[in-house]
Amino acid sequence: MIETPSQRVGIFFDVQNIYHSAKHLYSSRVNFEKLIKEVVKDRTLIRAVAYVVKSDVVPGEQSFFDALQKAGMELRVKDLQVYASGAKKADWDVGLAVDAIRMTPLLDVVILITGDGDFVPLVEYLRWGMGKQVEVCAFGKTTSAKLIEATDTFTDLDKERKLLMAIPKRKS
Repeated sequence: MIETPSQRVGIFFDVQNIYHSAKHLYSSRVNFEKLIKEVVKDRTLIRAVAYVVKSDVVPGEQSFFDALQKAGMELRVKDLQVYASGAKKADWDVGLAVDAIRMTPLLDVVILITGDGDFVPLVEYLRWGMGKQVEVCAFGKTTSAKLIEATDTFTDLDKERKLLMAIPKRKS
C-alpha cells in the first residue's frame, strides 16, 4: 500500500485482546506509545481510541488507563458485567466497529489493533463499502487467519519485539 504524509489515520485499539496476547505469549506488555509511532509512520494521526474494560478489582488498573491516555489515546471505558451465574462479559466489539464506521469520513486509513476475527466484516465493509485502506496490527500467533487475509496490511507484533516491555514485578 502507498503511504503518504497526507493520509489521515485513525487507530482503534482492542486493548483486552492485545494486552492478554502480550502477557500470555511473552510475559510482557505492549509499549503503546511506541506502537502508535510505529503504525502511523509519517502519516497524520487524527485519532487513537483505546477500548478498555474497568473491573475495579485489578491492581494497577487505573495507572494502566492513565498510561494509555499519556500515550495519546482517548479512552472508551466500559464496566465489566458480572451476571448472577458468575459469568463475566467484557466486550467492546460493537462499540469499536460503530466508532470506526462513524469516523471513516475523516480518515483515509483505519488501523485496527486486534487479532479478533470478529472484525473481519468490519474490515471488509471499510475496504469495499467505504473505500478505506485498512491495516491490522496484532500478534500473528493469536490473530485470526481470516482477519489477516481480509486486511490491506498486517503488522505482526511477534516480529516487533522492540514494542514490548517487561511487566513490572509487584511489591509484596
